[in-house]
Amino acid sequence: MANKIIKSNNAPAPIGPYSQAVLAGNTLYCSGQVGIDPATGKLNDPDLETETTQVMENLKAILIEAGLEFKDVVKTSIFLKDMNDFTEVNQIYGRYFIEAPPARETVQVAGLPLDVNVEISLIAVRD
Repeated sequence: MANKIIKSNNAPAPIGPYSQAVLAGNTLYCSGQVGIDPATGKLNDPDLETETTQVMENLKAILIEAGLEFKDVVKTSIFLKDMNDFTEVNQIYGRYFIEAPPARETVQVAGLPLDVNVEISLIAVRD
């Protein structure tokens, strides 16, 4: 079965040579998303809550385009510029995973694209 490239107009266009997501069989591999507002193409980062919410909404748009939901997510990776932001990002992230949250790791990194505060990627599986 050939891989299918997933592209949502409701999530920001890639800023490099990669796809928003790739559906390989029943598994969706979603590239890391940052807080870019797809309507403006600009960072939506007046504060950490707004930026993190935009990241999650971008992921949601890609999931929807692939015919999936947050309940289908089995693994996420959270990259933070500052681990002191963990509690606030975790609280916002938790709003999207009400039951049976996926496996994940959260790490602090030396830098992120566009100097954002948070980037999140995910893997989802269609039943």
